[in-house]
Amino acid sequence: MNAALATPWSDADRLSMARALQLAERGLCTTDPNPRVGCVLVRNGRIVGEGFHAIAGGPHAETLALEAAGEAARGATAYVTLEPCDHHGRTPPCSEALIEAGVARVVYALRDPDPRVSGSGEERLRRAGVAVQPGLMAEASAELNAGFVMRMQRGRPFVRVKLAMSLDGRTALANGESRWITSDLARADVQRFRARSSAVLTGIGTILADDPALTVRLPDCDRQPWRVVLDSRLRTPSDARVINREGRVLVMGAHEDPARRRSLEAQGVAVEVLPAAAGGAGVDLAVALAHLARLQMNEVWVESGSTLAGALLRAGLCDELVVYVAPSLLGHDARPLLALPLLTNLESRMQFEFTDFRMIGPDLRITARPKDGGR
Repeated sequence: MNAALATPWSDADRLSMARALQLAERGLCTTDPNPRVGCVLVRNGRIVGEGFHAIAGGPHAETLALEAAGEAARGATAYVTLEPCDHHGRTPPCSEALIEAGVARVVYALRDPDPRVSGSGEERLRRAGVAVQPGLMAEASAELNAGFVMRMQRGRPFVRVKLAMSLDGRTALANGESRWITSDLARADVQRFRARSSAVLTGIGTILADDPALTVRLPDCDRQPWRVVLDSRLRTPSDARVINREGRVLVMGAHEDPARRRSLEAQGVAVEVLPAAAGGAGVDLAVALAHLARLQMNEVWVESGSTLAGALLRAGLCDELVVYVAPSLLGHDARPLLALPLLTNLESRMQFEFTDFRMIGPDLRITARPKDGGR
């Protein structure tokens, strides 16, 4: 084999990191705002300890794996899906714990995307004489933590826009009737996306037209994401279902109205008035997302009408489309999927790359991302 093509990782390394990624995924709906991290300790070809980060403020994956391994951690290899932390927060540094336990080698997937600490965990380990090999399955770890990476590197959450349409690209009849285009199984699938998200975002038009609750209704989910309403003039009714449910609600407006603000805050709603978009038509979307990042939101799941969904796409603020396609036709008078400007040439069209196709009951779920990465 050409030495230039050789990698420092064996098949055993890959299997161990794959197991660590499986463990990390167990925290998919619970670690927010922290990243999802798994750790596997291997000594003499045998797993001696495992752990995953389950909840913010709780033990990190490395700590749990070290506790499970005990003395068997000495001389072991640690496989971690994210660079071990090297700072004191709600828990002590994991790099320090690995050193104290006598781990001989650390293989990690993804360097910490936080520019304030990136690389410091690896540096501490190397200074202590621990062999460190970064980069194994980095792409898989980055995908699992797309929101955390986005927030650390670009100062906003990762934005998924959910759409549901007929085969002819329509979302509702001309009179507005839309319940239900897709199947029960597709709607249950939406619940799982809500559960993994930091927030479910919608616009005031959807609140006034459909009065959705936007909660997670899964029997095994205890955490409710934020429900966020973009409502430039604070028109959200005080008896809206989005408010009268468990969990936290944030209304972001662009025009101050003291009376309406007091009414919403009396219902326990957080209200934030932000700068308006150019032309004053609504909240500046980039500013709104930056505010959500400051609130430590990693992933935002958008369930809205065609206007807000189209605006996010036009602004380059949609990182992923999740489109549910029902095997039905609604006709040319039915409502379109997105509100987008008229194009005069094909060169100016938005282009995407399909990343996943799967059947959800009778419906098709398509996942696509902007071809240029949204940059």
